[in-house]
Amino acid sequence: MKTFKAADYKATHFKYAVDGKVAIITLNRPEKKNPLTLDSYGELRDYFRELCYASDIKSVVFTGDGGNFCSGGDVHEIIGPLIKMDMPGLLEFTRMTGDLVKAMRACPQPIVAAIDGICTGAGAMIACGSDMRFGTPKSRVAFLFVRVGLAGADMGACTLLPRLIGLSRAADLLYTGRIMPGDEAERFGFYNRLVEPDKVLAEAIAMAKTLADGPTFGHMMTKTMLWQEWNSGLGECIEAEAQAQAICMQTKDFHRAYHAFVGKKTPVFEGN
Repeated sequence: MKTFKAADYKATHFKYAVDGKVAIITLNRPEKKNPLTLDSYGELRDYFRELCYASDIKSVVFTGDGGNFCSGGDVHEIIGPLIKMDMPGLLEFTRMTGDLVKAMRACPQPIVAAIDGICTGAGAMIACGSDMRFGTPKSRVAFLFVRVGLAGADMGACTLLPRLIGLSRAADLLYTGRIMPGDEAERFGFYNRLVEPDKVLAEAIAMAKTLADGPTFGHMMTKTMLWQEWNSGLGECIEAEAQAQAICMQTKDFHRAYHAFVGKKTPVFEGN
């Protein structure tokens, strides 16, 4: 069986650290507000794909360096070359960027985004691809695709964003490309928490550690069902959840929780 020891991973195009069972990914081009390049896109996609085979990492924190999250694709390293590509090349690129979001949604580990400052374009879609988002009052979120003459349909924006904040609000942001300040992002439900800038990363890591110390097999199943049920009817969803929960009831963590409750103790989950 294939395995991937994520704690030993050596990143090339972003900063990577491990804190216990939590992996911390930091986009680290602060002088340009942490834009993505073709190389960083590809490495992030491959990393999240490999996480399916990792047993040592139970949750992930995604953040940016220098007071900003991510400004999207690098103008000179991505946008410029796109102008010169033919249709097959353009389609290869857009599929690759979408594959990053698909890999984030497919990996079993919950992902918590810690967002400060600029979070635009592809950066906003990385935020959407995360399971939870902690933002700051001074953060600025924008889906800028329309501002460069493109559709708001990019990297899954037209399916992910409406599910996070509702169709009308998503239409507003995707049609206009306007900036959504931190307080509005929380009010819309885009952010799970609004935290001061000097605390946002610590709060996100604390949440990730809480998730990593929980019933991680159950968390994996929850993430799977949240994604799967978006496109299913109620009857299918209830049956799928019945099967998922029956599987979880066979885990040792479920038995640990029961015996801890009976013994008036706090359960210690081990993810099996």
